[in-house]
Amino acid sequence: MGADPLADELREALGPEHVLVDRDVVAGYETDWTGRWTGTARFVVRPGSTSEVSRVMAACGERGVPVVVQGGNTGLVGGSVPRPGSSWREAAVVLSALRLSELGEVDAGAMQVTAGSGVTLAAWRGHARHADLDTPVDFASRDSATVGGAIATNAGGSRVVRFGTMRSQVAGIEAVLADGSVIGSLAGLPKETVGLHWPSVLAGSEGTLGVITAARLRLAPWFRQVATAMVATADIDAAVSLLARLRGELTCLDSIEIVLPEALELVAAHLSATPPVSGGGAYVLVECADHRDPVDELVAVLDGSDEVLDSAMSTDGPGRNRLIQFRDRITESIAASGVPLKLDVAVPPAALGELVHAARRTVDGVGGRLIAFGHLAEGNMHLNVLEPGNIGRITESVLATASRLGGTISAEHGIGLAKTPWLHLARSSAELSAAAAVRSALDPRGILNPGVLAPL
Repeated sequence: MGADPLADELREALGPEHVLVDRDVVAGYETDWTGRWTGTARFVVRPGSTSEVSRVMAACGERGVPVVVQGGNTGLVGGSVPRPGSSWREAAVVLSALRLSELGEVDAGAMQVTAGSGVTLAAWRGHARHADLDTPVDFASRDSATVGGAIATNAGGSRVVRFGTMRSQVAGIEAVLADGSVIGSLAGLPKETVGLHWPSVLAGSEGTLGVITAARLRLAPWFRQVATAMVATADIDAAVSLLARLRGELTCLDSIEIVLPEALELVAAHLSATPPVSGGGAYVLVECADHRDPVDELVAVLDGSDEVLDSAMSTDGPGRNRLIQFRDRITESIAASGVPLKLDVAVPPAALGELVHAARRTVDGVGGRLIAFGHLAEGNMHLNVLEPGNIGRITESVLATASRLGGTISAEHGIGLAKTPWLHLARSSAELSAAAAVRSALDPRGILNPGVLAPL
């Protein structure tokens, strides 16, 4: 690579140690977590403040150089890595947000805290718990996934049934636009009606409208009394029937996950561990959390449910972790088995059985292996296909089925590069045109995450 005036300018702005040009180092930022999406980066920048992000965007915007924002790089749809096939001169600059890692003082009265976009979910949670509070969003990649990435994809996780998705936790936001200008507020006011609500605009925008630099985040009570149960049910329909009972009768329901037998078998083999329950066609992991012991409440509901074939429960930390690992480490076990095709869809819970049966028929037809699990309350299934064969056929069939059943082609992973060709299944032409107009207004040269959420 020859001299690069843009890299030279940004070395002056950020310091030479925060402009990475060594190809071996840059390679670590060019491939997403699945290993399926990889591209070429011009170089990597690591700004440490909003003002430094502004300087990066102003310099890239002036030259029309594309920018891809990356947090913990735990994405699964190619949304945080450079697009494939770019020559070096056309390649995007990767803007790593990991140095935007400042955490402010917890405001216990407001139950809020300000966090840089590079703060991991685990650090956010640890900081909140130090103040005797908790975070309302959690998922398995918490040690690497960042606040900014979770907002940009409107991530969900296991506690959506109680607290909602990441969008619901953002009380204020700060972001840098494509021209380097800074927008937003971190005041976190619960009541403010003065036009566009920037947290709502930027949540789920996947880095296409601006670079999120910080957010004012809501916190939750820290419920220290927790009971976790894994339950075997006959099939998906029985699990959905159990869901209705759990939601209707439990006041302390914190999460409810579904694991299908192939996923349980795979993670058990990966962990060299025996599953705590057996004999089911669908397994449900239920967690209740409260300020008082929730065990009696949970036991009463499970004992009175005809859908329960077998169950195991724990209230102590090690015992709960032994149960939870059979859900939390499924993704890890899939990755250890190959490079999967990952499809994250949601349908009304009553349609989950039809969705999975249709997906299984398609996958079996091309000789693949379906590993399915997800978030039962939201009808959100993570359909992973090992040895997928005809990727296009599987993707088209599953996404079209989800759409036909009144669902969505992306529940929490985002669209990225992977699902852009199927956006028409989820949005009308009028909606796509309106979204493109908003994007063009904020980023006239189209430098932010090109190819994501819209065809090139």
